[in-house]
Amino acid sequence: MKVILRKNYEGLGEIGKVVDVRDGYARNFLIPQKVAYPYAPGYLKMMENEKRAYEARVNREIQDAKVFAEKLNAVELTIEVQAGEEDKLFGSVTSQMIAEKLAEKGIEVDRRRIELAEPIKTLGSYKVPIKLHQQVSAEVGVQVVKQQE
Repeated sequence: MKVILRKNYEGLGEIGKVVDVRDGYARNFLIPQKVAYPYAPGYLKMMENEKRAYEARVNREIQDAKVFAEKLNAVELTIEVQAGEEDKLFGSVTSQMIAEKLAEKGIEVDRRRIELAEPIKTLGSYKVPIKLHQQVSAEVGVQVVKQQE
């Protein structure tokens, strides 16, 4: 059975693509879950309108993310932590701590968007990437300093 995808669906394709799938898969999953339309001329026109609206929404999201990324790129954070000899931290600086510091500055970022490969465990200066959109990311400067006693 041929169907028209309403959403980007991993393994099948992108929005607006006509794909051939098994009848049961289309009738029992794709169509009820609103992932696809049955292949028909009326649905093709509906899909063109949906695709235009989807592309406009995505472009708007990308522009908003770019503006926010410029704001984030200018941000420098200073995080004070307890450190022992040889500048080793007691604990580590995590994405949660970075998100809290950003919130203190009035910038709300979900901690899951902060792409910290592993927690920071030494003093120093770091550039931490933040994924705002699939196509847009920003970097925040993080200065990890020893806490004054």
